[in-house]
Amino acid sequence: MYYGIDYTYMIFVIPALLLSLWASAAVKSRFAKYDRVPTKKGVTGAQAAAILLRANGITDVKIARIGGHLTDNYNPSTKVLSLSDATYSSTSIAAVGVAAHETGHAIQHNVGYFPLAFRRALVPVANLGSRLGPLLVLAGIGFGYSAQARNYLPMMQLITDIGLLLFAGATLFYLVTLPVEFNASWRALKILKGAGVFVDKKELAGARSVLWAAAMTYVASALSAIGSFIRILLIANRGRRRD
Repeated sequence: MYYGIDYTYMIFVIPALLLSLWASAAVKSRFAKYDRVPTKKGVTGAQAAAILLRANGITDVKIARIGGHLTDNYNPSTKVLSLSDATYSSTSIAAVGVAAHETGHAIQHNVGYFPLAFRRALVPVANLGSRLGPLLVLAGIGFGYSAQARNYLPMMQLITDIGLLLFAGATLFYLVTLPVEFNASWRALKILKGAGVFVDKKELAGARSVLWAAAMTYVASALSAIGSFIRILLIANRGRRRD
């Protein structure tokens, strides 16, 4: 059976997917470019992180090395700043920029930055909502179409609403991620400039270029989540009109 072109997918999902592909390519390209340019002071990613932590009076965060490429992260629960192989011992501008960004998250945690705490609280909702939300919506609509399920229509609509609520929570997680990531980069660049890790403005501009490209991946993820939520909301409303 032919159902026609799904314009909601073309309007709300495909543009975000294209932006995501562009952002992913951009961050890889920028990192590769500045990964070949060493800092004039020869500071490694791990050393830069240590300098920034000390500059902010943070003494209880451990800097650890992990495998992988661009797998860098800060875990607020364990207070471990994990730097990937491409960052930990590298003296490149890109490595120092990435290390500084992750240190920015540690600083956020230390000062009680609310969006970071709020994002942590949303993690269980986001994990559940991204997986289960769309399934509940589609299940509620699908069973609502069934003649045998007509007597249970209010229950089917409730299942759909629960799915929408869960999916909204997952979408909110991606939105809250934006100020968290942008603020971490802002803190990183501000402190790098004042701590003397970089010698001149060209090095700082290189780090800013890498972090800007990385930020675009979060923007793409947020737009993708918003587009997917709007699409599933339109599908749910269309299903209700047919009931």
